[in-house]
Amino acid sequence: MADLKGKAGIVTGGSSGIGFQIANVLAEAGATVYVISRTGKPKEGVGESAPGVVHLKGDVGDVEAMKVMAADLAAKHGGCLDFLVNNAGVSFKCRAEDFPMEQFDNIMNVNVKYLFEMSVVCYPYLKKSADKGRIINITSMSAHLGFSEVVPYCTSKGAVLAMTRALAVEWAQDNITVNSIAPGWFRSKMNEQVVDAAREQKILNRMPLHAYGDTRDLGKMAEFLVGDGASYITGQDFAVDGGALAFGY
Repeated sequence: MADLKGKAGIVTGGSSGIGFQIANVLAEAGATVYVISRTGKPKEGVGESAPGVVHLKGDVGDVEAMKVMAADLAAKHGGCLDFLVNNAGVSFKCRAEDFPMEQFDNIMNVNVKYLFEMSVVCYPYLKKSADKGRIINITSMSAHLGFSEVVPYCTSKGAVLAMTRALAVEWAQDNITVNSIAPGWFRSKMNEQVVDAAREQKILNRMPLHAYGDTRDLGKMAEFLVGDGASYITGQDFAVDGGALAFGY
């Protein structure tokens, strides 16, 4: 287990699902984790957060509010932040020829634009980290594989993967590493919105382990990337996917 005592940072969209468990695992390793979400608290039924997780109400799309929040949080920790996990994301299921453009715009804003803005907002505080500032973006299998009825989501996650590599290069000399985690299939509210029974069976058959993952595994990957053992790793995408990307025919 990584020792994250004394480290502090932000997880966006952590009121449930992947972000909720990433925040818990980082806090259990000793970090102070500020979760920013629209609810400002865990969603009903997801359980209690670990000690060390602080829930804050905020909209990552409000860049001016995020500037104030990031500055206030950094001030609590000597003017620096140690990590940012860009987890907030949205999807919408519809065939491409019928896809509402307002939904396309929303997906690109939340999944790409706001992620970039949060990274820039936190940049001056991450570069002051006593170790290295760590940015972890959440990509997806859809950054690597094509899926029907979620083309804009696939497009957005491909953009996040490209952004991860580009920021890693640009900020390499600024005391910041930038990596991403590509989750396979984990039970979440977002997946429930786009996966029906027939599609679920196709998904499970398409991976060697034939099972959904445990979201805590994603938290452990984030814990590694925030910890001391990952200081020489940047610009990489880590698939936690039950072998899906390795599966041939």
